[in-house]
Amino acid sequence: MSKGKVEFFNDRKGYGFLSSKDADNSVYVHYTDIEMNGFKTLKEGQQVDFQVVDTERGLRAQNVKPSDY
Repeated sequence: MSKGKVEFFNDRKGYGFLSSKDADNSVYVHYTDIEMNGFKTLKEGQQVDFQVVDTERGLRAQNVKPSDY
């Protein structure tokens, strides 16, 4: 599990980017990878735990869990 924070998240489009010490570049996150009940969203600056997966299109976060959830 990596720890990081939310750099940006667009509620309307359902995606954003996370920063992490484990990755040199931003990590893409889609709302379907957020582990929480109800409306799945993240706030800028929010601390999160997640797994980083290297895909053809770049780094993607999976199993994203807000640290304060």
